[in-house]
Amino acid sequence: MSKEYILAIDNGTQSVRALLFDLHGHIVAKSQVQLEAYFSDQPGWAEHDAEGYWQALCTACQRLWAQSDIPKSAIAGVAVTTQRGTVINLDREGRPLRPAIVWLDQRRTEQVPPINALWRAAFKLARVSDTIKFFSGEAEANWIKAHQPEIWAKTDKYLLLSGYLNYRLCGDFIDSIGSQVGYIPFDYKGLKWAGSFDWKWQGLPVERHMLPELAAPGSIIGEITPDAAAATGIPAGTPLVAAAADKACEVIGAGCIAPHVGCLSYGTTATINTTSKKYVEVTPFIPPYPAAVPGAYSTEVQIFRGYWMVNWFKEQFGHLEKSVASQQGVAPEELFDELVNSVPPGSMGLMLQPYWTPGIKVPGPEAKGAVIGFGDVHTRAHFYRAILEGLAYALREGKERIEQRSGVSITELRVSGGGSQSDAAMQLTADIFGLPTARPHVYETSGLGAAIDAAVGLKLHADFGSAIKAMTRVGRVFEPQPHHRKIYDDLYRRVYRQMYARLQPLYKEIQKITGYPRMH
Repeated sequence: MSKEYILAIDNGTQSVRALLFDLHGHIVAKSQVQLEAYFSDQPGWAEHDAEGYWQALCTACQRLWAQSDIPKSAIAGVAVTTQRGTVINLDREGRPLRPAIVWLDQRRTEQVPPINALWRAAFKLARVSDTIKFFSGEAEANWIKAHQPEIWAKTDKYLLLSGYLNYRLCGDFIDSIGSQVGYIPFDYKGLKWAGSFDWKWQGLPVERHMLPELAAPGSIIGEITPDAAAATGIPAGTPLVAAAADKACEVIGAGCIAPHVGCLSYGTTATINTTSKKYVEVTPFIPPYPAAVPGAYSTEVQIFRGYWMVNWFKEQFGHLEKSVASQQGVAPEELFDELVNSVPPGSMGLMLQPYWTPGIKVPGPEAKGAVIGFGDVHTRAHFYRAILEGLAYALREGKERIEQRSGVSITELRVSGGGSQSDAAMQLTADIFGLPTARPHVYETSGLGAAIDAAVGLKLHADFGSAIKAMTRVGRVFEPQPHHRKIYDDLYRRVYRQMYARLQPLYKEIQKITGYPRMH
């Protein structure tokens, strides 16, 4: 059998998946290992055993071989995609010094390195001093240096999760440019480590030797070592190809390579992205992230803890649906869709602003979630639909900001992530955006994006355009319904767009009185 299959390893927040794709984008085998939940020694902390990520990867691969009849010799190459912003400290022997700090972690420190007067003056002039202060306080490296100096003193390598897994697989400290999302000294415009005079080297304790070498997405970065082969079952010598972070891979896995196609991700963090060769800061001084395509950017607006809110609702108020689903032997999502469809578009005026976790600039750090318009007709079904509608309103707002800053109109949508499996969520998204909204042909779009990177790097497809054409396609397309669209458009323009400006003064008063969210 010729080498026609690609192994994509997707290390998400809740699980690690080993996925075998053919060159047409079909999943031919899949194994999933649930991760241990992150642990918190303090409120707001989120940590995970670094070795646990590697062991889960090994288990996922070994299960894949046990379940699949495709011979390992048919595997042309491997690519890794991971959650963004999770960091790991290694000693000189390449061993983790402490648990990984997960991207969900909310710790901050006020003990940050000083930035010289020239840079401070420039930031003040540009009115971004608060943004720089936020960056410095949020940076995990600054917290470790300030609160665990003995750990920082022993740190020889400071890696994102993607760099750590690539190291475990190929033995070299190398990572994809497309995976560099986090509080690190990265030049997002130049798509390389920051220049020696960049302020980030002053604002962080990280030194250049602590960081991996960088390679463009779709380039071969090494091969599977004998040790990794013994642990994973992947044949030694199999090429390892640079992919990108999970959101970036989702975008190309959904077929969104042109700037007029918006990619919504209905995952733990809800996002809207477009791919562009043009560097566009949708929010001034907040850079776009590297795309999974070399030399390109992923313009992104995110709603932190977006579809986490959906899971929160199900845990807090969805016991009936989960119980009935178990009795009937159906997926709970079917009953939650029935809950949504029992309520008319607009939730009879119940409007939700989904700022359950504040942002840096838009919304501001004082932002809180809000629900207005309650009346005695409203039930938990209205509240559940209002959550889905509120997320879609917020992402539509993000779409309009991307269009305004880029000068390119978004004319069609693709939706990935867990929420994309809900027909009700897909339909109300089409109605709120007023655009045809497509579900990709496979659910595992981040894994597919990694496989596309590998296919190009291994020259199994000539280039990214032909790989994406061959390996992606849309499944069901949801068209906006005119009457529903009119209701949503009026609610969005006349109510939702007014909510933040009118509630912001009250959010600030809540913050002053209660201390939550914390001032930065």
